[in-house]
Amino acid sequence: MILTFEKRSYKNQELRIKFPDNPEKFMESELDLNDIIQEMHVIATMPDLYHLLVELNAVHSLLGLLTVVDLLQELTDIDTLHESEDGAEVLIDALLEGQVVALLVQNMERLDEQVKEEADGIYNTLAIIENMAEFRPGMCTEAAQQGLMQWLLKRIKAKMPFDANKLYCSEILAILLQNNDNTRELLGEMDGIDVLLQQLSVFKRHNPSTAEEQEMMENLFDALCSCLMLPSNRDRFLRGEGLQLMNLMLRCLVFTCYRLHAKTKCNLEHVCSIIASMLRNLKSQQRSRLLSKFTENDCEKVDRLMELHFKYLEAVQQADKRIEGEKHEMVRRGEILDDSMEDEFYLRRLDAGLFVLQLICYIMVEISNSGISQLQQRVHQILNLRGGSVKVVRHIMREYAESIGDGKSDEFKEAERKRIMDLADNF
Repeated sequence: MILTFEKRSYKNQELRIKFPDNPEKFMESELDLNDIIQEMHVIATMPDLYHLLVELNAVHSLLGLLTVVDLLQELTDIDTLHESEDGAEVLIDALLEGQVVALLVQNMERLDEQVKEEADGIYNTLAIIENMAEFRPGMCTEAAQQGLMQWLLKRIKAKMPFDANKLYCSEILAILLQNNDNTRELLGEMDGIDVLLQQLSVFKRHNPSTAEEQEMMENLFDALCSCLMLPSNRDRFLRGEGLQLMNLMLRCLVFTCYRLHAKTKCNLEHVCSIIASMLRNLKSQQRSRLLSKFTENDCEKVDRLMELHFKYLEAVQQADKRIEGEKHEMVRRGEILDDSMEDEFYLRRLDAGLFVLQLICYIMVEISNSGISQLQQRVHQILNLRGGSVKVVRHIMREYAESIGDGKSDEFKEAERKRIMDLADNF
């Protein structure tokens, strides 16, 4: 089959070169080539034979064709790749060696999304890239540098109606930026921070209208949070008036928080994560600019922050009460509370809003330790008026400090825990 493909591919190329202005001369070879490509889809069910594609140089031939996107998508299906790790490794190596991402990007650039078949082609191309990135995360830097980052940013900011392709682009962008300083820096150099802020600004006055738009917004927030791990991108964020946008979105979310549904909680988590990151990392004038936002209009943002604190505190306390009741019943029945059960209980607390509560409390203790007496007085005034407790905030901060550490050095974890607990003790 592979040899037949090679022969038909060679014959088609030969006729195309010989009769470039006379399609009738190579039409029959085009149909023959398409037939064998369709037959080759069966190879996707046998990943242990992928090495033959490489050994017989079929991968090189496939990359020279623009009509094999569907076949490549099937060949790189993530479940299929995991069926035969050895065969998958050989195939992915050959595709990357042939600069498959650069070729796929060139192909997408020539496609017209107004034509349904070509729009589907772009979606399938993105699926190939996602499959490869999931199987081999290390290829993300190379993919981004081969034009993918630039194409994604261009497609995301294009003035086109929202569709599945824009959603998929936001997902691929978030994947490229996960735990990767190289792609984060590349996005910043391409003015990607501005692109993300512009796209998110659409949602500052209204929530997404569909589940798909909601998912895209979450992907863009994920991308922005990843980028802000780099100091250079934090500077770009400030220059792009990112703080003002986050404040606007926080203001909007406060008025919708009473529903406490998953969408609002997720949005609020992203906004609070960014503000907490800014408070943790900004210095001198940049930090002063951020803190001044909390004093505006008679500390209205502090009032909203405290409103969120009590709302999420109540939700988490209710979840804790239910969990404690279940634990008591398990002990009474003689059941063992193993690690897996404790992990399940912790996930339920997170689902109830624990992480959002921790971020809110972190912002509270940060601004209270800022040296601006107006902020500290306002936080404690509202705590007292609403029957809140400094001890509860410190307890939440202690639990937050203990959870820090994934992917960080022991020295960093210890220093960060001490810093957070010092803030809590001085709260």
